[in-house]
Amino acid sequence: MQRRTDLVEDLMDRFPHVPREAVLKEDLLRGGIAFDDSALSDGDDGDVKPKSYFIFSFDHRTLPELGTAALRRPPEEIVLTGGPYGLRRTVVSVRVNPDSPYRVQADEDGALRLHLDGRPIADVGLPPMPDYYRETLKNGKSVMEVAPTIQWGYLIYLTVFRVCQYFGAKEECQYCDINHNWRQHKAAGRPYTGVKPVEEVLEALEIIDRYDTTGASRAYTLTGGSVTSKVDGLAEADFYGRYAQAIEERFPGRWIGKVVAQALPKEDVQRFHDYGIRIYHPNYEVWDRNLFELYCPGKERYVGRDEWHRRILDSAEVFGPSNVIPNFVAGVEMAAPSGFRTVDEAIDSTAEGLQYFMSRGITPRFTTWCPEPTTPLGKMNPQGAPLEYHVRLLDVYRATMEENGLSSPPGYGPPGPGHAVFSVSSFMDSLPAQDESAVVDAGSERPAEV
Repeated sequence: MQRRTDLVEDLMDRFPHVPREAVLKEDLLRGGIAFDDSALSDGDDGDVKPKSYFIFSFDHRTLPELGTAALRRPPEEIVLTGGPYGLRRTVVSVRVNPDSPYRVQADEDGALRLHLDGRPIADVGLPPMPDYYRETLKNGKSVMEVAPTIQWGYLIYLTVFRVCQYFGAKEECQYCDINHNWRQHKAAGRPYTGVKPVEEVLEALEIIDRYDTTGASRAYTLTGGSVTSKVDGLAEADFYGRYAQAIEERFPGRWIGKVVAQALPKEDVQRFHDYGIRIYHPNYEVWDRNLFELYCPGKERYVGRDEWHRRILDSAEVFGPSNVIPNFVAGVEMAAPSGFRTVDEAIDSTAEGLQYFMSRGITPRFTTWCPEPTTPLGKMNPQGAPLEYHVRLLDVYRATMEENGLSSPPGYGPPGPGHAVFSVSSFMDSLPAQDESAVVDAGSERPAEV
């Protein structure tokens, strides 16, 4: 059996224009990381920022199967540097897999290092516990539960609705474990608020703003499950929009407001904008028509693929094309039994979708698929997609951007290896670095100070 080291180094050699950091990061994201006890945090009382499980589990095992890693949380993210590959600073979201060939552990000198096939390949930095995580709301809830930060503190992730109304086998997206993640945290007795009251969100943001004196947090994302009927008596645009309105009234211009929601009719999208949102993420999930219908049955039933895409294009008339950034889940294209059989076929399909949107000025981004074990696709495909697919996707992504004269999307911090902070895929690591003093979005964002 081929060692993982050989696979990684072969792809680094075959695709020298893809940063080595991005090749390694994609492999960590698709396959997960094992943690020695010496690399685990002490939860809310330690010096390391723990994994918050901000929306999905992003793990290769359920909480009961993680053992010590469930009781003593792994870090939210890690940062890799140095080693035999000379890695520039690379921020990676933590996805726990006890069986991974990658392992974080302390060496004889006490320093944490990432090991692959038993060999140290990178120095590991852990995110420090931010002062605002040590504070609680008046009702005793933690800031981490209400308003966790990711991307090394750049993004405040506000999952204000913890479950999805696409429910059950005939509606849930086949790669998504949002509903299971809710259930497993409740079963473990962890605090996991279903619908976060607006007042709690504002109180948590006040604490973050008070302690974040360097302005490291630059954006917030409002998101959660899809709303097909109503929540708190409100349809989707008004449910999520009320949080943006309250945030912008209390903290005008403090953060870039983003929302991840369904592709809604243009009048609803306009309300998002009127509420103060500046970046809209109507995720299209997977490009291929047949796979969208199979993998996203609820979205196909309630909206339909063609209408979903029309709404994405319509939303560009409200937000401007550069501020419409739909996500897709990179790797599900190759999931058995219905996905593409070859990397060539999968890349051709994904590239068609990239060209469709980028030729219209809309720049999609992607999350690297984590095959969570409670999802139908995760159960059938525990290894995820081949690493070659992910590396070639980075190549075609950058080429399609350049072909259409586009630059890195706003709201994601600085691009480029050694600079990027976006942690759940390597698309920002694989783009050209920009002048640190340059404005990097359509409004007021500056590069993140991390």
